[in-house]
Amino acid sequence: MREPLLAPPSRRDPYAEGMNRVGRPRASSRDTLAEAACELFLEQGYDATSVADITTRAGVSRSSFFNYFSSKADVLWSGLDERLDAATTALRADAPVRDALSAIGEGFAPDHLALAISNEAAMGLTAELHRERASRQLRLGRTVTERLRREGIDALVGEVSGSAYAGAVFAAVWAWAQCGPGATHLAPLLASALSAVPTPGPVRQMRLVVRADRFDEALHFYRDALGLPQAGAYEADGGARVAILDAGRATLELANPAQVAYIDAVETDGDAPSDRLRVGFEVADAEAVASALTAEGAELQASARLTPWRSRNARLRAPAGLQVTVFQEPTE
Repeated sequence: MREPLLAPPSRRDPYAEGMNRVGRPRASSRDTLAEAACELFLEQGYDATSVADITTRAGVSRSSFFNYFSSKADVLWSGLDERLDAATTALRADAPVRDALSAIGEGFAPDHLALAISNEAAMGLTAELHRERASRQLRLGRTVTERLRREGIDALVGEVSGSAYAGAVFAAVWAWAQCGPGATHLAPLLASALSAVPTPGPVRQMRLVVRADRFDEALHFYRDALGLPQAGAYEADGGARVAILDAGRATLELANPAQVAYIDAVETDGDAPSDRLRVGFEVADAEAVASALTAEGAELQASARLTPWRSRNARLRAPAGLQVTVFQEPTE
């Protein structure tokens, strides 16, 4: 796709590059049609543009249009649809769900759909885009659900997870497009969105139970300063108290001694070796969070620094004796 098509509409001159209304040569009829359609959507709106308008602008026949697209809506979706079809094929071949869905974002350059999403109001496309998104999201969700059911996942859990995975894919595509062409890549946004979906399996939750001798201080630190939402709180005889805080997606990281030593060398200056158990929290800004937590009483063991794998990590000694790493994943 040529760069001028992705410029803001106010600066766009459809004919500035010597393009003719009819009969202009292009690399492929498919790209010609898509580009002509987007020009017309910007000029006169989606509803006012007919297939005949598009074929006339592109200089191709009506039959050529239907060789590539079944409707004018498909003009925008063809690039993503190819990737959705590939993901569907992979899922039906029992590829891991996250692998199949992650592949949708690999190397995906801004295209006509991205242009339409970022200019949906100017093109008069808002209702149409959301209708088409809903149908594709539903189909993808059903495919993921079928894949999970073949793994033996409970029907209800599988349907909820399938819908969540499909929603994550389209949320990432929309966020990517709204950033503007070239501002970011789809793959890391998609990875972040997919990571927000709990992976269904026989273990429903991992819960770390911590003895907190100074309970109120620890509760304030983890709930109020770090910002973990309180999912439940209970009291019992003899002054017994417990608070259950939601820490998002839970993972269990197993590392051999060599890996622990390597992480210590990367994450610290060698003067704060890892405890046998260390708790990691993914955050949006590791440096800011580490500073805020230090102000709330945590001991900073190692300031935020960039790792070889491009995350930014800081290590602290927090209330209740926990050694904590706050880490910020790369966004590109």
